[in-house]
Amino acid sequence: MSSNLHDKQKSLTRRFLLILGVATLVCVTILGLMIIFTDKLDLNMGSTQRMTVGGLLVAYGIYRSFRIFKKQPDDE
Repeated sequence: MSSNLHDKQKSLTRRFLLILGVATLVCVTILGLMIIFTDKLDLNMGSTQRMTVGGLLVAYGIYRSFRIFKKQPDDE
């Protein structure tokens, strides 16, 4: 029973990379939303450029979420 539980646990490296990936996902998505919806960031961009850059960051965040949470072949 104990060896079966140990086989299903992720290694420390994989857990760290998962946490780092989730943190990156959250930061990129929040930055994209801040660029789109707030004027607190002092960016010298027009509204079209702000929407484009923010939209690309949010799209990248969505892409990262699919990459992080997709089931790996060795995760059974």
